Amino acid sequence: MSDCVSHRFTRPELLQQALTHRSAGAPHYERLEFLGDALVNLIIAEALFQRWPQVDEGALTRARAELVRESSLAAIARSLDLGARLTLGPGEMKSGGHRRDSILADVVEAIVAAIYLDAGFETCRLTVLPWFEPAMAAMPPPHKVGKDAKTRLQEWLQGRQKPLPVYALLSESGEEHAKTFHVSCELAEPPLRAEGAGTSRRAAEQAAAELALERIETPRGKPG
Repeated sequence: MSDCVSHRFTRPELLQQALTHRSAGAPHYERLEFLGDALVNLIIAEALFQRWPQVDEGALTRARAELVRESSLAAIARSLDLGARLTLGPGEMKSGGHRRDSILADVVEAIVAAIYLDAGFETCRLTVLPWFEPAMAAMPPPHKVGKDAKTRLQEWLQGRQKPLPVYALLSESGEEHAKTFHVSCELAEPPLRAEGAGTSRRAAEQAAAELALERIETPRGKPG
C-alpha cells in the first residue's frame, strides 16, 4: 500500500486512515486533512521561497495558490492512483466518490499528514515535494503568474479609489462531504451584484468575483 506514495510506513494504520472517507466510518481522514493542509502550504511556500529569491510576496502567494488548489491536488492523487485505494461507504462508492476532485484533494493532504506523523517533517518534505515538481517546473515566470479573480477585482477597484467588494454566503446545498456554496459579490461603485457557486466558499467567491470583473470590464451595450 505504501508504494503508492513512495514512503514505507512504520505505522501503516496512518496511511489506512488517510485513505478512509468518513462515509466508511472512523477513523477517517478529516483530522489528518486539517494538518496536511498546513503542511502542504508550508512545503510549497518554502520551495517557492528558495526557488525564486528575488520574487515579491504577492507573486509567491499566487504561485502557491495555483499549486495547492483543489484541482492541482486532485491531479496529484490521480498520478498516484489514489482513487483506486480509497475506502468509501456504499453510497459514496456508488456516486463515484473515488473520482471526485474534492475527495481526492483531501486525501492527498491527509496522506501528507500521515507521512509527517510517521516519519517527521524532513522525510515528509522529501517525499511530497516531488509530487509537485512537474507543476512547479511548468509554471510561467514569476511576474506572469496569474492573479486570482478576487485579487484582480480588488486591484481594479483600488486603482479607481472605489469601495472594496463585499462577499456574502447565500446558501449551502448538498451532502456534508460534497457541499456546494453559493456566494454573492456586491460592489457599491459601480453598483453591481454578481453570484457564484463552488465546492468551497473560497471557490464560490472567486467565481462571483470573476463574473463581477466580466461585467465591469465589458462596456455597457456591447457584446461580451
